[in-house]
Amino acid sequence: MKTELIEHSPTRKELHIEIDAEQMRLVQERVIGNYTRQANVPGFRPGKAPQSVVRQRFKDDIRSDVLREVVPEVLHYAILEHGLQVLGEPDVHLADEDQTAQLGNAPLKLHAHVEVLPDFEIGQYKGLDLTRRVRPVTDEDVAEVIDNLRESSASLAPVEDRASQAGDTVTVNFNGRYIQPPDQEDIKAEEVDVVVGGEGVLPIFSENLTGVREGDERTFTVAYPEDFSSKGLAGKEIEYTAQVVAVRIKELPELDDDFAKSVSEEVSTFEELKTRIRDSLTERANMEATADLRNEAMERLITAHQLEVPQSLVTYQSRAIIENFVRDMMRGGVDPRQQEINWDTMRAGAERQATDELRGSMVLERIADDENLEASREEIEAEIQAYARVSRQPISEVRDTLTKQGGDRSIADSLRNRKALDLVVASANVTEGEWREPEDITMNDATDDESPVAETSSTADSSDANSPNVDSSSDTVSAADADTADVHDAAAEAKS
Repeated sequence: MKTELIEHSPTRKELHIEIDAEQMRLVQERVIGNYTRQANVPGFRPGKAPQSVVRQRFKDDIRSDVLREVVPEVLHYAILEHGLQVLGEPDVHLADEDQTAQLGNAPLKLHAHVEVLPDFEIGQYKGLDLTRRVRPVTDEDVAEVIDNLRESSASLAPVEDRASQAGDTVTVNFNGRYIQPPDQEDIKAEEVDVVVGGEGVLPIFSENLTGVREGDERTFTVAYPEDFSSKGLAGKEIEYTAQVVAVRIKELPELDDDFAKSVSEEVSTFEELKTRIRDSLTERANMEATADLRNEAMERLITAHQLEVPQSLVTYQSRAIIENFVRDMMRGGVDPRQQEINWDTMRAGAERQATDELRGSMVLERIADDENLEASREEIEAEIQAYARVSRQPISEVRDTLTKQGGDRSIADSLRNRKALDLVVASANVTEGEWREPEDITMNDATDDESPVAETSSTADSSDANSPNVDSSSDTVSAADADTADVHDAAAEAKS
């Protein structure tokens, strides 16, 4: 048998294999012998038909069985001979389809296209120049946290001595009748809270719910613009009848020691609460600075190692990124099928992200190899216990699931990569730099507003256009700090 390796790129190889005619003849004779002993041919007793008859009658099946026996064996030998670590299944084809007519009488030539991990020289990873930037904690930051705590502790008190005004919360039972188009089912929703003049509330709702008292009824028509964010309401005209159930005013607690105690049992004065908040913000800022430093180190490694990444791994990894994005949307109550998402742009972005993640993982694995970094059994067990705590599952169930899925190896590889990045950061020349606000990165236009009351909204719990909703808080999808992708897991999926 002769083999030749053709290098198309660092990750794409082609094997040319030529199998001797004699080897093919021996396999063919063995297969024909098996068919002769087992074949039932009309006019002959079972197993007694002449080989020439069997050969002609079952020629297609015999040819398939011969190739099925020979090809995997010689392919395996060729891969070992050239020391290839193949990802996924090789793409094998005959050099010439007409060869099968001469099976056993002439050499058989095969071509096999395979993907492999790239072989590369590791560049500098020690002594990198990195900058650590810590977000400063200001009095305004502390005040913002206190305001949020105060808002969350606010109560709504009934308004009995006057009509509603800006800032009041009016609870309403809505009935909406479609004027255009007239054949759609009425909108009905009970006990909807509308903050008069609140951020994101359509002005027409605030106007018609100003000056009302409990028991009042208001009727008004809303003509939604063609570009309204809720596609179910865009361009439609609806007459709403609003029955006022209650008018209430928000009452905020006093910022005193009693408020501080209600927030935390571990403080006794308002000043202690402010100190605790500042300490917490400072700790978080330092954690973020450490994460950013690791991200900078990772970016430097990726930039310095622009490796070609096997396409099968990129495809698998980018598909997982998109699936996670869709799953997060659905978990938030948003139907991706109802959103205007440019999937081509999404896929292109996911492929770029996947490529960088895989590059980073390959570089970290090489560093771990060079530095002889390994994960101990105790470290793997600690990681399993941590996962069990976060997922709120019994440790035994988590361990069983991970064992079935090869999770121990996956955890070990992840820990090795983490240790490699720890080493890179620990050996870096780190300087303290002035804080710079990061660019605001959000998934714009990922979801559409589905509220007929809100002007701009992306509420997670109201994707039904037939349910009025005035919550204008938006849920954005952001890129969180995460471990680099595990090449071995992706490769295992590619093989299957």
